[in-house]
Amino acid sequence: MGSLTHVTVNFATSHLIFPTLIAGILALLGLAILITKRHAIAGSGAYWQGILSAMDRVRFLGAVALTVLYFLLMVPVGDHWPNTGLGFLICSIPYVFLTGALFLHRRGARDLIPVALTAAVAPTLVWWLFTDLFFLTLP
Repeated sequence: MGSLTHVTVNFATSHLIFPTLIAGILALLGLAILITKRHAIAGSGAYWQGILSAMDRVRFLGAVALTVLYFLLMVPVGDHWPNTGLGFLICSIPYVFLTGALFLHRRGARDLIPVALTAAVAPTLVWWLFTDLFFLTLP
């Protein structure tokens, strides 16, 4: 009976339980969608061919590349100042600016001012909110 009331937590791996559970549920739901909608999925080639031929590849691939770079750099940059969230802040400001500038149609100095202000204010506000108000550490 003593083993039923005693809980041992392995802190080295305990944080992986919830993401693994969610990933399993999402995989099962994705499989269910593939099985139930297999005919619609099989016949959607022409639709996706039209979408891919009409899309703005530079903006799409640029946004994907910036996002991958953002996530790859956040932890190494944050490791220089552990438990301060500066990795998030230092990586988020250029990410927001470059992503915003990528999607502008005109990139004159006057058009970049709102993007620069947003890139400076929004990540700083989020960083302050999480760090000082919620006491949560960011990478």
